[in-house]
Amino acid sequence: MALFQQDNNQTLVWQMKGETVWIQPWGTDTLRVRGTMAHAPQDLPGALLDARPSETGIQIGDEGGSITNGKIRAEITANGHIRFVRSDTGSMLLEEAKPEFFLPPERHYQGRSSELYHITVRFRAQPGERFYGMGQYPNGQLDQKGCVLDLIQVNNQVPIPFLISNRGYGFIWHNPAVGRAELADSGTRWVAEAARQIDYLVIAADSYSELMTRYADLTGYPPMLPAWASGFWQCKLRYRTQEELLSVAREYKRRNLPISVIVADFFHWTLQGEWRFDPVNWPDPAGMVRELEDLGIKLMVSIWPTVNPLSENFELMRDKGWLVRTERGIAPQRIFRDPRPEGPVSMYYYDTTHPEARRFVWERVREGYYKHGIRVWWLDACEPGDEWVDFDNLHF
Repeated sequence: MALFQQDNNQTLVWQMKGETVWIQPWGTDTLRVRGTMAHAPQDLPGALLDARPSETGIQIGDEGGSITNGKIRAEITANGHIRFVRSDTGSMLLEEAKPEFFLPPERHYQGRSSELYHITVRFRAQPGERFYGMGQYPNGQLDQKGCVLDLIQVNNQVPIPFLISNRGYGFIWHNPAVGRAELADSGTRWVAEAARQIDYLVIAADSYSELMTRYADLTGYPPMLPAWASGFWQCKLRYRTQEELLSVAREYKRRNLPISVIVADFFHWTLQGEWRFDPVNWPDPAGMVRELEDLGIKLMVSIWPTVNPLSENFELMRDKGWLVRTERGIAPQRIFRDPRPEGPVSMYYYDTTHPEARRFVWERVREGYYKHGIRVWWLDACEPGDEWVDFDNLHF
């Protein structure tokens, strides 16, 4: 076992049996924990702002060590067991589950391929504990204790892996990986299906509002919404033509009903991956935008990240390496329909992590939408890639 300080005495480091754990202050009353089987933590893309300097207290002894940042202290034993307590009262906030016979350790790395691991982190259950937050899940639960929450974006599910405990702490699972949070009565388990390292933060606070403030300090504050964004948004599945959309907008105004935004959802395009209006059914986008603006309505368009192999951009994006790849090469990520051909088509996703791919798609969006005066859009098609929607049995 090795336990030492680094980064000008700002980080407590523990090493044993190939695993290294770094615990460091990251904002007010917050500690960040990263664990890996590699020699150093990686600065992966994430949601955190840069850490501000903190007054940190580190103590190291024969039995383990501790690090304190404001109201929170992390204690790590010689064999690597971690728990978090209030630094002012010593009351326990959160503790890793202790190893049990025939069970994996509290931090488990199962090698997959390349530099990736199937990662599990387990914490003890606390009597009477309740969990709130975690984003948008259609489970009807305010208290998420007892739920299993998949950490994957789907159409009506928006995971934000930040939970608040009634014990006075917040927890951020800062891992860009598909996984799940198992918030069982017998224990809590965070799972990343394929990740390079463990990465989470624990925040101590005196109130729920203070926890939310600390979270915003760590991840950033949103700008104030413009007034029109708080008005009524009209959308349906779906408007087939420009004239159909305009007729609905005109009728709202004829009846003197308030409306701020109307949405042109999917299939307004030629093919997925071309990012422009179908000129047959949407012959004058600029004129449509002008009429809507005269009515006091903004047009929003749905922009999908999928690329049809029949689209005009597919071969270029494939050859440039701008499509999402697997370790076995480029493979379609979902099956869906498109205006043509009739029937399902194997679709590909453009690689949003590739700067040239982002630049290329933005140029297509600017040419297909922005130049017509459209300033509001969202990136849609977040459903799982292994499902196919049967539009023959949907009523529009």
